Amino acid sequence: MKTLIAASVLTALLISGVTVMAQNQKEDYLGLPGDNLNLFAVMKLFQESKTLEEFERNLNTENSRINNLDLNGDNQIDYINVFDDVQGNVHNIVLQVAINKREKQDVAVFTVERDKNGNVMIQLTGDEALYGENYIIEPVYDDFTGSETPNPGYTGNAATVNGREVVVVRTSAVEIATWPVVTYIYDPGYVVWRSSWYWGYYPSYWSPWRPYYWHYYYGYHYNWYNDYYAHYRHWNHHRYDYWHDYYYNPHHSHSDFVAANIREGHYKSTYSHPEERKNGEALYASIHRESDTSTRRSENVRAADQNSRSGSTSSIESSSVNGSAGSSRRSESSSINGNTGSSGRTESSSVNGNAGSSGRTESNTSGRKIKDSQSAAQVRSSAERSYSQMRSSEAKSHSEARSSESKASSQPRTIGNRSSSEARSTESKSRETSKSAAPARRESKPNQEVKKESQPKSKNPEKESETNRR
Repeated sequence: MKTLIAASVLTALLISGVTVMAQNQKEDYLGLPGDNLNLFAVMKLFQESKTLEEFERNLNTENSRINNLDLNGDNQIDYINVFDDVQGNVHNIVLQVAINKREKQDVAVFTVERDKNGNVMIQLTGDEALYGENYIIEPVYDDFTGSETPNPGYTGNAATVNGREVVVVRTSAVEIATWPVVTYIYDPGYVVWRSSWYWGYYPSYWSPWRPYYWHYYYGYHYNWYNDYYAHYRHWNHHRYDYWHDYYYNPHHSHSDFVAANIREGHYKSTYSHPEERKNGEALYASIHRESDTSTRRSENVRAADQNSRSGSTSSIESSSVNGSAGSSRRSESSSINGNTGSSGRTESSSVNGNAGSSGRTESNTSGRKIKDSQSAAQVRSSAERSYSQMRSSEAKSHSEARSSESKASSQPRTIGNRSSSEARSTESKSRETSKSAAPARRESKPNQEVKKESQPKSKNPEKESETNRR
């Protein structure tokens, strides 16, 4: 009996779970080819792109997991072209697939409108054949504040969207105007983007792959829906009043081949493998587990690098503190040894709280002053020596000039003395004929006088003595 009750309870839980899953899937499931191009993901990619060229490239990349369309049924992913049709301040950015050489099919169109104040409104409308009527995706606008910039700390309020509890993040037309791709298309130098690829001619970086079953595709994007619904929402009408006049009627492209396949149910085969959902969920888990691991690893590396930098900074600070303390102790010991001037400077610097650095600065200053005084003294002494040498050379030249003058003046005296001595000798010879040796002695005396007189005499003996002392 207990086993029967447990089995019935388990069956009821399984049925309720399947019912809830079916209800959630029904909200996300259209039963149309547009199920294989999630417009929430397309809007998110558009917001994150910098240019339309970058947007087109990433939209057609397998790793982005966004494009899963195979409208022509060749079992290969279709390449999505991007074209911008500009009407004044309105940009109709069309996503289009070449079905064959003759037919093209629009998939969705962005309508970007800027008003005179620079505020921008944006909507993404799925083609009616692929998504049904009025399938419109737009950011969650803050309807209460109009075009004012929302508070960054305000995250809206909780809401239930397709059975999911999400926290809605609101935005405004002012904030949308700052999206990189919106800034790009409204730049004055913007060249209107029109994809140059067409049927049979595609970029070299693109390599088509086999499409996934819808449940696999949905299983991967299912994990993104909380983020999708937090920032974007469904809307039931166009905000641009002339949408039909400026886009749908003159520019809309549709394929009869696609319309026939939809009527005949050829696209239903994509829903034939519901067991693939778990594989899509596993893909999401593996990709984000690796990204989370790499993110944690990079965060750990940054933390370790920051800690090492802080450790090196603390060691530098401690070494500087120790160095300053050691220098202050050295300055104190030098003051004890009797350097009163430096000790006074050390005491004043210790009062100011910078004993080590001030002591080193003052000692360096005093050293420089001593060196400067020594160098000045050397300069003065060398100048004095050169001056004294110059003075001595001048005195020597003056003395030589004076000696030459004295010699010139002494020559007449010598001649006169000689003549007088000869006269006296003649007289003495006549007077004293008997004494022959006396005149010789008399001649020697005048000769001695002549020698004495022939020596130069200084006109200014005091000045000469001063010159000799120098």
